[in-house]
Amino acid sequence: MSSEKSPSSASASASSSSSYELSKGINGLDKVILRDPRGSSAEVYLYGAHVTSWKNEQAEELLFLSSKAIFKPPKPIRGGIPICFPQFSNLGPLDSHGFARNRFWTIDDSPPPFLTNTPSKAFVDLILKPSEDDIKIWPHSFEFRLRVALGSGGDLMMTSRIRNTNIDGKPFSFTFANHTYFSVSDISEVRVEGLETLDYLDNLQKRERFTEQGDALTFESEFDRIYLSTPTKIAILDHEKKRTIVLRKDGLPDAVVWNPWDKKAKAMSDFGDDEYKYMLCVEAAAIEKPITLKPGEEWKGRLELSTVPSSYCSGQLDPKKVIQGS
Repeated sequence: MSSEKSPSSASASASSSSSYELSKGINGLDKVILRDPRGSSAEVYLYGAHVTSWKNEQAEELLFLSSKAIFKPPKPIRGGIPICFPQFSNLGPLDSHGFARNRFWTIDDSPPPFLTNTPSKAFVDLILKPSEDDIKIWPHSFEFRLRVALGSGGDLMMTSRIRNTNIDGKPFSFTFANHTYFSVSDISEVRVEGLETLDYLDNLQKRERFTEQGDALTFESEFDRIYLSTPTKIAILDHEKKRTIVLRKDGLPDAVVWNPWDKKAKAMSDFGDDEYKYMLCVEAAAIEKPITLKPGEEWKGRLELSTVPSSYCSGQLDPKKVIQGS
C-alpha cells in the first residue's frame, strides 16, 4: 500500500516542500519512492538511508543492485548507494564501513533550513541519531541529515549534513563515502575519466601510494583504489550504452574506484558470480584526511549524479567535453 506524503504548507516555500511515496519494499522494509513528472525515479530504503534504484526518463536502471542482495537487517544491502559513516572500510576500530548503512533512519519532515540551488519537489529528508548501542562502540553524539532529491532533468542529488552534538565539549573525526554501485553494460568496455595524473592509494598493495599514469581508467582485473584530491567532476563512459554518467561532488575530495572481479565476486555470498561484469563502484569520499568537527560544528558533503548521451568516434568520447563542460 502506497501513501502520498506531503508536509504541511507551513514548511517553508514551494522549493522546500517535498512530495514522496512511502511504501513497503523487499521483506516488508519501508522505502520512499521519488518520481519526477518526466519519468525519472529513485527508491530509498529507510534501512541504511540506502538508495537502491535510480532510473532515467526511459525507466532504465542506472544503479547496480545484486540479484543476491540480502534485505535482512543487520546485513547491509549489496548495491545501490550504501553510506559509509563514521568509518570507511577498515580504517578504524569499527566494523568495515561503519554503522550508518545498517541502521534504521527516520523521515524528517521539518529539517533545518536547507540552502540548495536546485529546486525540487521530489525529495525526502532523513535523519540518523546514535542509539545507546552506537555510543558504546563510537562514543559521540551526532545528527546525520540526508536529503535525497531528483532534479528536473532526472539528476540524483544526495546532500549529507553531519553535526557534532556532543555536550561534553569533545570533537570527533570520521571518514565517509557514498559507496555508489553503477550499472554498466560490460566492465571491460568502460572508461573513467577525470582521475588522470592523480595520486592514489592501492588497496590491493597495502594502500601504497602511486600516481595514475593512464589517459583514463580501464578495467581488466580486480581494481580497488582511493584517488586523492580529485576534481569536482568525474565521468564514467559506457561505450555500449553510448551513455556517460557524470559525478559532481562538493566536500568530498577523494574518490574510490572498485570492482571485485571474478575471484572476490565468487567469495561474496550476497553477490552473483558473474555480476562483477555489470557493475562499477565510483565513490565520492572523504578518506585521506578525516573530517573533524567540534561540538556544534556541521560538515556538508554533496553528490550529484547525471547522465548525458555520448557520441563516439573511433571508440573515443568527444574530447573531454563532459569533464570540462558545464
